[in-house]
Amino acid sequence: MSSALILSNVSRSFGETHAVDNVSISIEPGQFIGVIGRSGAGKSTLLRLLNRLVDPTAGSISFGDTNITALKGKALRHWRRDCAMIFQQFNLVDRLDVLTNVLIGRLAEHGVLSSMTMQFSDEERAMAIRALDRLDLVPQALQRAGTLSGGQQQRVAIAKALVQRPKIMLADEPIASLDPANATLVMDGLKRINREDGITVLVNLHTLDTARAYSDRIIAMRQGRVYFDGTPAQLTDDVVRDIYGLDGLQEFNAAVTSTSVHASVPA
Repeated sequence: MSSALILSNVSRSFGETHAVDNVSISIEPGQFIGVIGRSGAGKSTLLRLLNRLVDPTAGSISFGDTNITALKGKALRHWRRDCAMIFQQFNLVDRLDVLTNVLIGRLAEHGVLSSMTMQFSDEERAMAIRALDRLDLVPQALQRAGTLSGGQQQRVAIAKALVQRPKIMLADEPIASLDPANATLVMDGLKRINREDGITVLVNLHTLDTARAYSDRIIAMRQGRVYFDGTPAQLTDDVVRDIYGLDGLQEFNAAVTSTSVHASVPA
């Protein structure tokens, strides 16, 4: 049975800047959580704290009986396998084909030699093909990753995360640079994985309509703190105005008009 991911009074400072400030939240297994807030609110730092790409200045993070904050070496690598990260800029190797890029997600299971020589088993190759099939990318399996569209590359990145067999998927603004059609395909893929596999998903989003369409729960950050934590229905217009402020709301409205994403996954 999966465990809750718990942040207890977690902070992260960069010099005088408090990127995340005394955050305490509990993330239950299987939730799809949208994280919103204006630029600089601490959304990206929060996700990076969860899989230890950055370390907290104070507080602790736990997953079941495991103190994530204390992990080092092999144990930390295994946590990053279990808590997969999907980035805005895809993090693929352009010169390698799509299938090999997905298989790179299996390297945490390999020793040094097989990692260096990129040796993968038939079982792993079959796993990668199945992941690509779930994201409608099998026809592109032998195509160089750098020749794909941005939306296709982001779906390859999701497949790469999927073959890690993670318990949690983190996605840091995965649709920020995509057109609405590709953004919908990416969000639909994440939602299907969440529902079919029971994988917990946290997604940083820059548009409110997307967060409302896909999320079971929305966490809104402001100046490094959790300002709102509830269901999409509880996120009223008044709360949104408080989260973004007047100038931030104008910035947000401009983003909404340029990116309109609506869930096509059945409710």
